[in-house]
Amino acid sequence: MSGVLTIGEAMVSVRTPVPLELGGAARLSVAGSESNVAIGLARLGHGVAWLGVVGEDQPGRLIRRTLRAEGVDTRFIRSTAESFTGLVAFDQPVHDITRVSYHRRGSAGSLLTAEECLAALEDASPSLLHLTGITPALSPAAGAATLAAATAAHARGVRVSLDVNHRSRLWTRRQAAGALRPLLPSADIVFASSDELDILTDAPDPVSDLLAHGVAEVVVTAGAAGAYCRTADAEHHQDALPVTVVDSVGAGDAFVAGYLSASLNDLPPRERLRRGATTGAFCVGTRGDWEGLPTRQDLGLLTRTSGTALR
Repeated sequence: MSGVLTIGEAMVSVRTPVPLELGGAARLSVAGSESNVAIGLARLGHGVAWLGVVGEDQPGRLIRRTLRAEGVDTRFIRSTAESFTGLVAFDQPVHDITRVSYHRRGSAGSLLTAEECLAALEDASPSLLHLTGITPALSPAAGAATLAAATAAHARGVRVSLDVNHRSRLWTRRQAAGALRPLLPSADIVFASSDELDILTDAPDPVSDLLAHGVAEVVVTAGAAGAYCRTADAEHHQDALPVTVVDSVGAGDAFVAGYLSASLNDLPPRERLRRGATTGAFCVGTRGDWEGLPTRQDLGLLTRTSGTALR
């Protein structure tokens, strides 16, 4: 039994410290919003499984090996000879700007099916299902799989977490709204940046509208400006921690992992935000999507000098 089940696409990542066109040394790793969250939760001591489809290729083997090494349950990963494992390239034309190039159209991740999602939900019996708005953008089949998983989880009493995570290179905002709004009746926790809320609702006060329609927690992130959480009872704010930003890629996933970790530990919303801010700060302090994510023992390091170490 895994406490958390995540569903999505993981890709091989290539990183260069200079513009990619110049060539030179590159670093190979893995990337993907849902797998980043899975690694973050595993490092914080939670049982977590990741479901996705990879190619029967060396990149697919790298993804399996990396997730397994990080303590993520990989039994639900399917390998296929029908397509390839996706690739994402990161380069830095200037120090504080990271440029992203995808090679994922028609990738193995787009072959996700509703049947395998429902089977994994049955087998894993999680207490939380984490989804993002990236997966349904991959293909109609992946969209149907995401909706089926959310609906089935909600019917079973499994909490559902949805991170909008809009990718404009994959689809338009209108397309995203058409796919994500049907997920909302099943969602307990929704994560969105302030400029993504209108994807979920046309209401003038989107957060209030989401709460009125059954979402228990709406978490809105604003990068360096921090984040806030609203429930039916209260609103809580959290500033970003003052750290030197080395690489902001993956910061949102790190925040989600920290927030969900605190939720799984039954901490109140204010503490959930604090843990999310802390895991996000660890992430931006190092290069890579997930490499800098903290363990449970690390959580207090960023605040120890102020005497407010996190639990």
